[in-house]
Amino acid sequence: MLLTALILGLLGSFHCVGMCGPIAFLLPLDRHSQTKRVLQIVSYHAGRLFTYATIGLLFGFLGKNLELFGLQQYISIIVGVLMILAILLPSKIFAKYNGSGFIYRWVSKVKSALGGALKKKTLDGFFTIGFLNGFLPCGLVYMAVFASVAAGGGWQGGLYMVFFGLGTIPLMTTAAYLGNFLNATLKKRFLKAIPVFVVIVGLLFILRGLGLGIPYISPSPMVALEEVSAAHECH
Repeated sequence: MLLTALILGLLGSFHCVGMCGPIAFLLPLDRHSQTKRVLQIVSYHAGRLFTYATIGLLFGFLGKNLELFGLQQYISIIVGVLMILAILLPSKIFAKYNGSGFIYRWVSKVKSALGGALKKKTLDGFFTIGFLNGFLPCGLVYMAVFASVAAGGGWQGGLYMVFFGLGTIPLMTTAAYLGNFLNATLKKRFLKAIPVFVVIVGLLFILRGLGLGIPYISPSPMVALEEVSAAHECH
């Protein structure tokens, strides 16, 4: 599943450049010192990964609690269905019922804080920019958060989100260095690939929840139960 997170981040970074690219373009990088510039970009990405890891940890922990009630398989199926519906449903319908109105009510505060952080050239300033950047609304981040709920636990959810964030680093770094460089045709091709991959990930989560006895993809409930029992016996 971590590989799907990495690929989702890599493909999704083309979408991220469109959504968060302006922030990367406006980073107050030191243009005179290569070392300082690298440290600034590393600090920026560290801030984003910290936010993603925290969100993944919280939602993974939520999923773990649901697992204690025997709901983990159902959660995996629900997450998979939601990911597929988010792609297949008309955007107007999804936007109406996805609860994003609540998010957008406070996102202006995040943007205001970003405006202040963008004036600083210190490493902690870049970390703050990345940290705040991670909270900005993004459909691909929502998909990764869905997946973190079904990841199996707090640290698994955090790790899933970290791998998602790692996948976005190459293109976001290039954007920070070169600005708006993307070839329009190439960008369209990758954007078309994103929904296909999200549907594939959704199907994988559904298969995982069905417990069909397929190793690594859809382990049977009995195997999962034996693993949990063995873990308890070790303690």
